[in-house]
Amino acid sequence: MSDGFALALQKGIRTALLADADVAALISTRLYDEPPGDVVYPYARFGSIVADTDDTDGKTGAQVSFMVEAYSRATGRVEASRIVEAVRAALHRQETSVAATGFGVVELVCNDYFVERDDSAGRGYMGRALFSAILEG
Repeated sequence: MSDGFALALQKGIRTALLADADVAALISTRLYDEPPGDVVYPYARFGSIVADTDDTDGKTGAQVSFMVEAYSRATGRVEASRIVEAVRAALHRQETSVAATGFGVVELVCNDYFVERDDSAGRGYMGRALFSAILEG
C-alpha cells in the first residue's frame, strides 16, 4: 500500500531536513515523529500534519499544512531560534529538494515561525515553523 499525501510529504521533509548541512549541524539526526522518552536535546519533531484533498478534472491533489517543532534546553531562545530558522531556510520555496513518493510537490512555503518558552517542561524554549505544501497525485 502506498502512502497518502501527508505521510509521503512527512517522509520527504524528513529526508530533506536531515540532508541539509545547517539543520544537521544543529540537531544531528534527532528529527522525530514521536521523540523517545530519553530524548537528547536539542531536537526537532513533526507537529500537526493536515491534508486537505481536492479532486478536479480527474486529478487528485492536496494542500498539506504541517508544523516542525524545535526543542531546546539551552539558556535563552537562541538555540531554538537557530533551529527553526535553519528548517525554514531548508524548506521555504525548495520544492525540488523534497521528494514525496507518488506525488509531485508543486509548492512549499513557510507561512510563519516563532519561538516561545516551553511551558510543558517548565524550562527551555520551543520553536515552531508552520508550512503549507501543494501536492499533485
